Amino acid sequence: MGKSNSDLVVIGAIMGAHGVRGDVRVKSFTADPLAVFDYAPFLDENGSEILNPVGLRPAKDHFVVTPKVTRQKEEWDEMKGTRLYVPRDRFPEPEEDEYYIDDLIGLEVFAGGEEKIGRIKAVLNHGAGDLIEVLRSAHNKPVLVPFTLEDVPVVDVSRGRIIVANIEIWQDESRPEDET
Repeated sequence: MGKSNSDLVVIGAIMGAHGVRGDVRVKSFTADPLAVFDYAPFLDENGSEILNPVGLRPAKDHFVVTPKVTRQKEEWDEMKGTRLYVPRDRFPEPEEDEYYIDDLIGLEVFAGGEEKIGRIKAVLNHGAGDLIEVLRSAHNKPVLVPFTLEDVPVVDVSRGRIIVANIEIWQDESRPEDET
């Protein structure tokens, strides 16, 4: 199946500096936000160490981290949005019916059975559960499908595919592209 950077997994992002003493704000992408620090130190997309926390405290929607190697406020601010990676082998194998988001992105999507309709572009969660964003081969608009057992009864990472039970109910052909 071959993914680029398959040995690194995104686990968080830098949100910029906190104050002027060298601390940095970090957003966690893990299910338990504090668990992100179990996988430190963090790497950049090329595998070079970028942040090794030696202290942290929770803030509203992020953590304030004291790094082992400090940087100037301006440097942290320039790095805002930089993704933090860790080697995949630091993670445990997922349980049955559990998946890492990185394993799902790019999987082929089939409707009902053998009709290939596209690929998973992203996995989203806006608070009401996970959604898979399916980039349809024959359409310009992606389709959002709830990532539930009922809507996605088959996930076969080893074969690089999922099956969506009924894609038609999730695509809304009648709605205009922009309603602004």
